[in-house]
Amino acid sequence: MVYSKQHKITNVIIFIALCLGAVFMILPLLWMISTSLKDREAVFALPPQWIPETFNFVKYAEIWTAGPLMNGIINSLIVAVSVTVVGTLTSSLAAFSFAKLRFPYKNHIFLMLLSAMMIPYPAVMISQFIMFSQWTWVDTLLPLIVPGLFGNIIMIFFLRQYLYSIPNAIIEAAKIDGTSYFGIYARIIVPLIKPAIAAQLILWFMGIWNDYLPPILYLNSPEIQTLQLVIANFNASYAIQSDYPLIMAASVVSLLPILIIFLIFQRQIIESVAISGVKG
Repeated sequence: MVYSKQHKITNVIIFIALCLGAVFMILPLLWMISTSLKDREAVFALPPQWIPETFNFVKYAEIWTAGPLMNGIINSLIVAVSVTVVGTLTSSLAAFSFAKLRFPYKNHIFLMLLSAMMIPYPAVMISQFIMFSQWTWVDTLLPLIVPGLFGNIIMIFFLRQYLYSIPNAIIEAAKIDGTSYFGIYARIIVPLIKPAIAAQLILWFMGIWNDYLPPILYLNSPEIQTLQLVIANFNASYAIQSDYPLIMAASVVSLLPILIIFLIFQRQIIESVAISGVKG
């Protein structure tokens, strides 16, 4: 009885702590949306107005003419979709190979792959830029797309660990039935690891969508800049004019694709976390 009471008190404390953390995390988002619906004068009002007196949607119309926002969205979608779709395929194939196939030096190759995670991007940034400039890829989307097509190390590691929970007897039975390795991957492995793929895909998509350093290195022309560069240019141009509602409106628009992706894959993500918790 005492243990049950202590357990309930602990749960209440944890719940309150999580609620406070959630409030502090969501407040900047709410302030961004609120600012995008205000006039310039209302942004600097004291005390701060969380709910605007009048909802002004003018800035959501202005952002499309204030800069190449649509081009930024299209370019970011081209990069993010192409990399995540093709890269997820190659990453899952690599994870399947490292987890279930037998070939010489498999563990050594995987350790070499993991060691690449320890190398920070600035350490290879200059040499990579020189290589891509010699290939005349600078000021194109190719440096942002091509490397990601060969997979993501974090996704490979995560899916490999996830695949270890799948019994080898299933794969052996499929091999006895005459199924090819690619058939095993397509018909057995992919349906079993869909939640894990969905969870990693949305995280990877978010990383690419919000990426800033590689685009600013390789992209110069305004018509091929990604969305984050366009918003950075908005900030440089309109912050001087104190036009924060315009900047926040552009930021809200940049958030929508991430929100849509999460809403589409939320069931798979929750399922992935639940399954991992049960297996752990």
